[in-house]
Amino acid sequence: MRILVTGASGCVGHYVSETLIQNTDHELFLFVRNPAKLQIDIAARQGIHVIQGDMMEIEQQAELLKTINVAVLTAAGWGGQEAFDINFTKTHALFDFLDSNVCEQVIYFSTQSVLDRDNQLLPEAGKIGTDYIRSKHQCLDRLTKEAKAPDGANSISSKITTVFPTLVLGGDGTKPYSFLSADLPNIIKYAGLLQFFTADMSFHFIHAKDIAEVVRHLIAHPEIANKFDRRVVLGNKLVSGDDGITEICGYFGKKSPFRIPLSNTIANFFIKVFNIQMAEWDRFCLDYRHFRSNNPVSPATFGLPTYAPTITDIFRTRGL
Repeated sequence: MRILVTGASGCVGHYVSETLIQNTDHELFLFVRNPAKLQIDIAARQGIHVIQGDMMEIEQQAELLKTINVAVLTAAGWGGQEAFDINFTKTHALFDFLDSNVCEQVIYFSTQSVLDRDNQLLPEAGKIGTDYIRSKHQCLDRLTKEAKAPDGANSISSKITTVFPTLVLGGDGTKPYSFLSADLPNIIKYAGLLQFFTADMSFHFIHAKDIAEVVRHLIAHPEIANKFDRRVVLGNKLVSGDDGITEICGYFGKKSPFRIPLSNTIANFFIKVFNIQMAEWDRFCLDYRHFRSNNPVSPATFGLPTYAPTITDIFRTRGL
């Protein structure tokens, strides 16, 4: 099987590539803008190809794309016009270059931020989200419409499984850190303060190594995606704000005899007093608070070992 991985030099891309190298014998095509940033052993076995290229010039890979059996699309633009060019225009161009008679499955990475609590498109994400979020919302909206079109059952759109990572952790000495993992050391500074508060919120998270394991499992068992209507939210079980704070503080040996509810009223007080400027999306997230999803998926969903199922595991695996 010929598998393409875009964004292979990113945090998630590194873990996906490494997992596929170590646990499969598929022929891999690792698509990267800068091969120097690829920190995995591409000489570990035969059948590993590094393809230097840019999503902005995906047309140059047209001939290769026609031969691909599975495409794992982790590449993304993070801001400005590039976000819309890569996450929408060029991603759909890539879809068009795939041969529906050859390609068996596409695993396309979106983000949980575009979904509401029922795993449907969140309107606010498309209106006031960041450039990254709005472009991902735009892409998913088009994919949804294409899948419902009369000829959708016979097109590439029918083979696309969209995965929605929740809060992504990961990275080490040989892999780039995710945005959140890069900032984890700073949390140590605030553990002493956090112990005095509770928070009315909830969230899912997942380690990139566990994302890679789910991707490997989906490739091996493509029929599984149909059970989730080809929308797979990647995350461990829901964590409440209170439980998250308790676990973080407990990890660092902090336990307050009292805790103050960190309500929106208090938050708005500090925002006003300190004249904190907030974008519309940040304000929406502050009010929305509970970023939960139906049927989040982790390796445990399929009876597989999970690398980091708890917040404690996240800090431990980060070496903190």
